Amino acid sequence: MRIAVYGASGMVGSRIAAEAVSRGHEVAGITRSGGELPAGVRAAQGSANDVASVKEAAADADVLVAAIGPSRTGGDHQDYLDAIDNLVAAVRGTATRVLVVGGAGSLVVNGNRVVDGPEFPAEYKAESLTVSQALENLRAADADWSMLSPAFVIAPGERTGTFRLGLDEPVGDHISAEDFAVALVDEIEQPAHQRRRFTLGY
Repeated sequence: MRIAVYGASGMVGSRIAAEAVSRGHEVAGITRSGGELPAGVRAAQGSANDVASVKEAAADADVLVAAIGPSRTGGDHQDYLDAIDNLVAAVRGTATRVLVVGGAGSLVVNGNRVVDGPEFPAEYKAESLTVSQALENLRAADADWSMLSPAFVIAPGERTGTFRLGLDEPVGDHISAEDFAVALVDEIEQPAHQRRRFTLGY
Protein backbone atom coordinates (compact mmCIF):
# COMPACT_ATOMS: atom_id res chain seq x y z
CA MET A 1 0.00 0.00 0.00
CA ARG A 2 1.20 3.53 -0.75
CA ILE A 3 1.13 5.75 2.33
CA ALA A 4 2.04 9.44 2.53
CA VAL A 5 2.82 10.65 6.05
CA TYR A 6 2.73 14.38 6.74
CA GLY A 7 4.92 15.20 9.72
CA ALA A 8 7.02 12.08 9.25
CA SER A 9 10.01 13.48 11.14
CA GLY A 10 8.04 14.10 14.35
CA MET A 11 7.74 11.87 17.40
CA VAL A 12 4.52 10.20 16.28
CA GLY A 13 4.87 10.58 12.53
CA SER A 14 8.31 8.97 12.43
CA ARG A 15 7.01 5.94 14.30
CA ILE A 16 4.00 5.62 12.00
CA ALA A 17 6.29 5.77 8.97
CA ALA A 18 8.69 3.21 10.46
CA GLU A 19 5.86 0.86 11.41
CA ALA A 20 4.37 1.05 7.93
CA VAL A 21 7.74 0.37 6.28
CA SER A 22 8.32 -2.61 8.59
CA ARG A 23 5.10 -4.13 7.25
CA GLY A 24 6.18 -3.75 3.65
CA HIS A 25 4.27 -0.62 2.68
CA GLU A 26 5.64 2.06 0.35
CA VAL A 27 5.96 5.18 2.50
CA ALA A 28 6.58 8.78 1.52
CA GLY A 29 7.57 11.00 4.43
CA ILE A 30 6.45 14.57 3.76
CA THR A 31 7.97 17.31 5.89
CA ARG A 32 8.29 21.07 5.66
CA SER A 33 11.89 21.13 6.80
CA GLY A 34 13.23 17.98 5.18
CA GLY A 35 14.02 16.51 8.61
CA GLU A 36 15.58 13.10 9.19
CA LEU A 37 13.30 10.16 8.40
CA PRO A 38 13.27 6.48 9.37
CA ALA A 39 15.11 4.01 7.16
CA GLY A 40 13.16 2.97 4.10
CA VAL A 41 10.98 6.08 3.98
CA ARG A 42 11.11 8.10 0.77
CA ALA A 43 11.70 11.76 1.62
CA ALA A 44 9.53 14.50 0.15
CA GLN A 45 9.43 18.15 1.12
CA GLY A 46 6.01 19.74 1.23
CA SER A 47 3.22 21.12 3.36
CA ALA A 48 -0.35 20.08 3.98
CA ASN A 49 -1.18 23.76 3.51
CA ASP A 50 -0.05 23.67 -0.12
CA VAL A 51 -3.18 22.70 -2.05
CA ALA A 52 -1.37 21.72 -5.26
CA SER A 53 1.20 19.46 -3.60
CA VAL A 54 -1.48 17.82 -1.45
CA LYS A 55 -3.43 16.94 -4.59
CA GLU A 56 -0.29 15.42 -6.08
CA ALA A 57 0.34 13.38 -2.93
CA ALA A 58 -3.27 12.17 -2.84
CA ALA A 59 -3.09 11.07 -6.47
CA ASP A 60 -0.02 8.96 -5.68
CA ALA A 61 -1.18 7.39 -2.40
CA ASP A 62 -3.80 5.03 -1.02
CA VAL A 63 -3.71 6.77 2.36
CA LEU A 64 -2.73 10.23 3.60
CA VAL A 65 -1.68 10.38 7.25
CA ALA A 66 -1.74 13.73 9.05
CA ALA A 67 0.76 13.42 11.91
CA ILE A 68 0.76 17.18 12.37
CA GLY A 69 -0.66 19.54 14.95
CA PRO A 70 -1.44 23.18 15.66
CA SER A 71 1.45 25.54 16.31
CA ARG A 72 2.87 25.49 19.83
CA THR A 73 4.91 28.64 19.27
CA GLY A 74 2.18 31.22 18.80
CA GLY A 75 1.38 30.53 15.15
CA ASP A 76 -2.11 30.79 13.71
CA HIS A 77 -4.08 27.63 14.48
CA GLN A 78 -6.20 28.24 11.39
CA ASP A 79 -3.23 26.91 9.41
CA TYR A 80 -3.76 23.50 11.01
CA LEU A 81 -7.50 23.49 10.31
CA ASP A 82 -6.82 24.54 6.72
CA ALA A 83 -4.26 21.73 6.35
CA ILE A 84 -6.73 19.07 7.46
CA ASP A 85 -9.37 20.59 5.15
CA ASN A 86 -6.86 20.43 2.27
CA LEU A 87 -6.25 16.73 2.86
CA VAL A 88 -9.97 16.01 2.97
CA ALA A 89 -10.63 18.03 -0.18
CA ALA A 90 -7.85 16.20 -2.02
CA VAL A 91 -9.35 12.76 -1.37
CA ARG A 92 -13.02 13.65 -1.80
CA GLY A 93 -14.52 11.49 -4.53
CA THR A 94 -11.52 9.14 -4.61
CA ALA A 95 -10.63 5.84 -2.95
CA THR A 96 -7.84 7.49 -0.91
CA ARG A 97 -8.32 7.69 2.85
CA VAL A 98 -7.21 10.33 5.35
CA LEU A 99 -6.06 9.26 8.83
CA VAL A 100 -5.52 12.06 11.33
CA VAL A 101 -3.47 11.93 14.53
CA GLY A 102 -5.82 13.49 17.07
CA GLY A 103 -5.56 14.53 20.69
CA ALA A 104 -6.95 13.37 24.02
CA GLY A 105 -8.69 16.66 24.76
CA SER A 106 -11.62 15.85 22.49
CA LEU A 107 -12.32 12.56 24.28
CA VAL A 108 -15.54 12.47 26.28
CA VAL A 109 -16.05 11.59 29.96
CA ASN A 110 -19.57 11.56 31.38
CA GLY A 111 -20.84 13.33 28.30
CA ASN A 112 -18.33 16.19 28.53
CA ARG A 113 -15.20 16.81 26.48
CA VAL A 114 -12.02 16.45 28.51
CA VAL A 115 -10.71 19.79 27.20
CA ASP A 116 -13.69 21.60 28.74
CA GLY A 117 -13.02 20.26 32.25
CA PRO A 118 -11.66 22.49 35.03
CA GLU A 119 -8.57 20.31 35.53
CA PHE A 120 -7.43 20.35 31.90
CA PRO A 121 -3.91 21.89 31.70
CA ALA A 122 -4.16 25.50 30.54
CA GLU A 123 -0.99 25.26 28.45
CA TYR A 124 -2.57 22.64 26.18
CA LYS A 125 -6.07 24.07 25.98
CA ALA A 126 -5.78 26.20 22.83
CA GLU A 127 -4.15 23.35 20.91
CA SER A 128 -6.73 20.84 22.13
CA LEU A 129 -9.65 23.08 21.23
CA THR A 130 -8.26 23.44 17.71
CA VAL A 131 -7.86 19.68 17.25
CA SER A 132 -11.36 19.22 18.65
CA GLN A 133 -12.63 21.62 15.99
CA ALA A 134 -10.81 19.61 13.34
CA LEU A 135 -12.68 16.52 14.54
CA GLU A 136 -16.00 18.32 14.18
CA ASN A 137 -15.00 19.43 10.68
CA LEU A 138 -14.13 15.85 9.78
CA ARG A 139 -17.48 14.62 11.04
CA ALA A 140 -19.15 16.96 8.58
CA ALA A 141 -16.85 16.02 5.69
CA ASP A 142 -17.83 13.97 2.67
CA ALA A 143 -14.69 11.83 2.56
CA ASP A 144 -13.20 8.62 3.95
CA TRP A 145 -11.49 9.71 7.17
CA SER A 146 -10.53 8.37 10.59
CA MET A 147 -8.97 10.11 13.60
CA LEU A 148 -6.99 8.26 16.25
CA SER A 149 -6.81 10.03 19.61
CA PRO A 150 -4.14 8.83 22.04
CA ALA A 151 -4.52 8.28 25.75
CA PHE A 152 -3.83 11.31 27.95
CA VAL A 153 -0.08 10.68 27.93
CA ILE A 154 1.77 9.60 24.78
CA ALA A 155 5.55 9.32 24.78
CA PRO A 156 8.35 7.26 23.25
CA GLY A 157 8.41 3.79 24.72
CA GLU A 158 8.04 0.12 23.89
CA ARG A 159 6.25 -1.50 20.99
CA THR A 160 4.15 -4.16 22.70
CA GLY A 161 1.33 -4.58 20.19
CA THR A 162 -1.01 -4.97 23.17
CA PHE A 163 -3.44 -2.20 24.04
CA ARG A 164 -7.15 -1.49 24.30
CA LEU A 165 -9.22 0.32 21.68
CA GLY A 166 -12.21 2.55 22.32
CA LEU A 167 -14.30 5.15 20.56
CA ASP A 168 -15.03 8.51 22.20
CA GLU A 169 -14.29 7.66 25.84
CA PRO A 170 -10.75 7.14 27.21
CA VAL A 171 -9.68 3.53 27.67
CA GLY A 172 -6.40 4.14 29.50
CA ASP A 173 -4.20 6.92 30.81
CA HIS A 174 -1.11 6.39 28.64
CA ILE A 175 0.20 4.84 25.43
CA SER A 176 3.60 4.58 23.81
CA ALA A 177 4.12 6.35 20.49
CA GLU A 178 5.24 2.98 19.12
CA ASP A 179 1.94 1.27 19.98
CA PHE A 180 0.01 4.28 18.71
CA ALA A 181 1.73 3.67 15.38
CA VAL A 182 0.79 -0.01 15.50
CA ALA A 183 -2.89 0.86 15.97
CA LEU A 184 -2.89 3.45 13.22
CA VAL A 185 -1.24 1.14 10.69
CA ASP A 186 -3.65 -1.63 11.76
CA GLU A 187 -6.47 0.74 10.79
CA ILE A 188 -4.83 1.40 7.43
CA GLU A 189 -4.56 -2.31 6.72
CA GLN A 190 -7.95 -3.34 8.10
CA PRO A 191 -10.34 -0.37 8.22
CA ALA A 192 -12.65 -0.61 11.22
CA HIS A 193 -13.28 3.05 12.08
CA GLN A 194 -14.16 4.73 8.81
CA ARG A 195 -15.69 8.19 9.21
CA ARG A 196 -15.24 8.21 12.95
CA ARG A 197 -12.77 8.82 15.74
CA PHE A 198 -11.32 6.07 17.91
CA THR A 199 -8.82 5.93 20.75
CA LEU A 200 -6.46 3.57 22.52
CA GLY A 201 -4.59 3.12 25.76
CA TYR A 202 -3.23 0.57 28.22
